[in-house]
Amino acid sequence: MLPKSSQRVAVVIKLANEVAREYDRDYVGTEHVLLAILREGTGVGAAILTRHGITENRLRDEIDKLIKKQMEETWVFGRLPGTPHFRNVIAAAIEQAQQLESKEVCTEHWLLGLLREKGSVAHRALLNLGIKHQDARESVLQFCSEG
Repeated sequence: MLPKSSQRVAVVIKLANEVAREYDRDYVGTEHVLLAILREGTGVGAAILTRHGITENRLRDEIDKLIKKQMEETWVFGRLPGTPHFRNVIAAAIEQAQQLESKEVCTEHWLLGLLREKGSVAHRALLNLGIKHQDARESVLQFCSEG
């Protein structure tokens, strides 16, 4: 049984579909989820990105460089198919939520999942922008202790 996702994650999934359409894609990729987390703007995931100096324009520029090089096979998730990496990110986000003993999967868990999905556009973009999994995890723990 899948853990409950936060309302914010539902918004992020909707935004990821919109971002994918903006890119004229017929799939949802990790890059679309990452942009959606930042665009949603109110979650811990967005706060961590912002704290690291990541803006939507800066992130979009980095993603644009990376996706020109890569196209992946798709699978169906929601309205648009998702890439295989996207499927792995969902599983990793659930795992991160469970490890952090969260009652629901939130944007910070998705961000950590994106950082664990080596080879994905989002993972490479985050690394290129200076965000590593351990740093983000420490930020998540800091946010959790503050809130």
